[in-house]
Amino acid sequence: MSSTTGTRVVVTGATGNVGTSVVRLLSEDPEVASVLGLARRIPEWSPARTEWAAVDLASDRADLTGHFAGADAVVHLAWAFQPTHDPATTWRTNVLGSIRVFEAVAAAGVPALVHASSVGAYSPGPKDRAVDESWPTHGWPDAAYCREKAYLERALDTFERDHPGIRVVRMRPAFLFKRESASEQRRIFGGRFLPGPLARPDLLPFLPDVPGLRMQALHTDDAANAYRLAVRSGAARGPFNLAAEPPVDAALLGEMTGVRRVRLPRTAARSAIAAAWGLHLLPASPHLFDAVLRLPLLDCTRARAELGWRPVLTATEVLEEFLRGFQEGAGAATEPLRGRKVG
Repeated sequence: MSSTTGTRVVVTGATGNVGTSVVRLLSEDPEVASVLGLARRIPEWSPARTEWAAVDLASDRADLTGHFAGADAVVHLAWAFQPTHDPATTWRTNVLGSIRVFEAVAAAGVPALVHASSVGAYSPGPKDRAVDESWPTHGWPDAAYCREKAYLERALDTFERDHPGIRVVRMRPAFLFKRESASEQRRIFGGRFLPGPLARPDLLPFLPDVPGLRMQALHTDDAANAYRLAVRSGAARGPFNLAAEPPVDAALLGEMTGVRRVRLPRTAARSAIAAAWGLHLLPASPHLFDAVLRLPLLDCTRARAELGWRPVLTATEVLEEFLRGFQEGAGAATEPLRGRKVG
């Protein structure tokens, strides 16, 4: 990355759902001189002022310090959701790979680290009110995703203690969606052969209404804007909740789709998911389902006050866009986001 003026940013996981939005917004920002995107596979996509490097964070031979040298900020987004049946593999990429990133940030003398944490890092919390960033981050221990996100919160506690001169930001977004991520998220959570047309409301006999299944959604571009604001800020540090309103539950989805809701006990829903996961028919594990039932709702006051951040799209608009992409097999010109219509 060669530039004498402007901010120089390195983004890990730059070709995924969040990474593509972050890279695009940074490349369009006149105060950002250059972006270096790190990913396992270099994409055909070529945004302005952006270079690429192939890096696998799971490998201890990756030259992260060399890639980070001279950067003003590192945005760490890389994450592996699968294989859910082999948590040791995701641990190597997500936890050990992230620790390599943290150590390389310190070794290269990068002044700012913006890390992608998640609502999944939070301990079980309320569904009838929102919690701020002081809520405990011990995760749901039975779900690998939550366990890994929570572990990295503890790793960052130690990192900040040992490197007080490095500005560390922890983004804790709700579930992130955009049209271009529809095919990827279908493969990750529903399996690569789940037909997209099944998302048509007129084909659904009923909408399962599971007690406690209430969550928040956010457009990936809105989350990416928070990352951009954190990079440009010289003062922002610590955790920031990110979510759009309103909270998403069966009542909201029923209003959106016009599909009749049918109450379904937690045990019945979990048993169905566990059976499909155990037969390797469904990538999403029942442990993640357990976690979603317990995740708190997020209060985003701090992000509004300190970053000047506000989501552009409501959660309803986000889901409408995502469902259209799901039906169309939407994607983008990167390996993780490649589009594919099934059915």
